[in-house]
Amino acid sequence: MKSVTLNNGVEMPILGFGVFQIAEEETQTAVEAALAAGYRHLDTAASYGNEAAVGAAIKASGIAREDLFVTTKLWIQHAPAGSVYDDSRRSFHNSLQRLGLDYVDLYLIHQPFGDYYSEWRAMQDLNKEGRARAIGVSNFHPDRLVDLIDHNEIVPAVNQIETHPFHQRAADQELMRGRGVQIESWGPFAEGKNNLFSDPVLSAIAAAHGKSVAQVVLRWMIQRDVVVIPKSVRPERMAQNLDVFGFTLTDEQMNQITALDTGASLFFDHRDPAMVSWLGGRRYS
Repeated sequence: MKSVTLNNGVEMPILGFGVFQIAEEETQTAVEAALAAGYRHLDTAASYGNEAAVGAAIKASGIAREDLFVTTKLWIQHAPAGSVYDDSRRSFHNSLQRLGLDYVDLYLIHQPFGDYYSEWRAMQDLNKEGRARAIGVSNFHPDRLVDLIDHNEIVPAVNQIETHPFHQRAADQELMRGRGVQIESWGPFAEGKNNLFSDPVLSAIAAAHGKSVAQVVLRWMIQRDVVVIPKSVRPERMAQNLDVFGFTLTDEQMNQITALDTGASLFFDHRDPAMVSWLGGRRYS
């Protein structure tokens, strides 16, 4: 498995397994199948409601902890009469308990809202204590990312953002590269929007390599040095998504995919006031 080296020297597999939108009752089976297929990088979050099932799958697998890379995420903390710093540490402890782990490899601020500066200070301390080997953010636009970097001690190791052929984030990636932040994709297949799996450009490239459209998209990400965490509950698809290291897209094919970029989200805008209020009103611990 190819890996990327984060800004603090931690090695992160470039291809992992995501569990967003997998029901809690299906997650353990899915993660066990993913681990059996060869995945060693798992991505979950407190807000997904399936950390305990991920932890149960890890335990059942018998795979040595040091051979796994586990990510989870901190939801927006609400402490109007208390301490966001303390609540962030408490939420991290709750995630560890659910996962059944002593540490995580990557801990992310899930949304760029609320008092994320206090959250970040708590995460910096968790990193220094060795309980989170690396820390980062998710869904941060460049302005907020730069502001966080410029006013804190530790530079985020990762920024996990919507990235797929129709919203490629090339300028964001270039800025992150200059600041030492690794880009990671969520939604690599755009959840099938814009008829991604039957797109004529992607389908033609897939046919040329004897691969699926999904494999072409993942290979395109990897050649861009984007960490990617596809999700599936079907073992055959899990195995197929891992089989992307035996072929290479040509420069022409990469450019053809580049031309698909619309420059806009297919999901939601983190700068939309209604979306900010909706996300801020959700509670997870």
